[in-house]
Amino acid sequence: MRTPSRPRRAFWGDVRFLLGLGMIAASIGGVWLVVSSAGATTPVLQATRTIAEGEAVGSDDFQVVEVNLGALGDRYLAPEDLGGGSVASRTLTADELVPASALADADSRRTTTIVIQTGTAVPGEVAAGSTVELWQSRAAEDGVEAQAPSILVEAATVASFVEKQGVLASDEAGVELVIDRSDVAAVLAAIAGGAGLSIVPIGVTR
Repeated sequence: MRTPSRPRRAFWGDVRFLLGLGMIAASIGGVWLVVSSAGATTPVLQATRTIAEGEAVGSDDFQVVEVNLGALGDRYLAPEDLGGGSVASRTLTADELVPASALADADSRRTTTIVIQTGTAVPGEVAAGSTVELWQSRAAEDGVEAQAPSILVEAATVASFVEKQGVLASDEAGVELVIDRSDVAAVLAAIAGGAGLSIVPIGVTR
């Protein structure tokens, strides 16, 4: 007498088959997400010029560019993040994307800008954004002996050069410097006292 055969398990009920379908679906979904994210861009701010540390900035100093930053998008400033009264917390170079940490509120900064006239030509390697020393020297006059040159400001940032009558003077130049507010009184006193001022790149002595 033949024993009745056990009914075959339904093909669609095979757990391994269902797991396989799930893995295929997950793989397809992952590929779709990768392809979609690869084409996604984020609008961020890009500096249109070199901006010195401590310099006040506005919308005219930046342009909006679409960049694929992926997960790093929140590390850079979007157009809507630029508020009024902002200053650069570090020097930004032209065409650099603007990190979120590169701008700060003006009220939180201890720096300000001041324009000085140098008594000597500015070294050729000094440009906007350069960190320099500001030296002073006093010539002998009215029986007072000349003083040896000394550092007036140990670290200042060049914001810009001021042209005189449309042409930058060869032996004398106007320079806009970003300095700490604590140095303002000493610089103004040196200017009022007729001291000769010189710009010296950091690491170079005269």
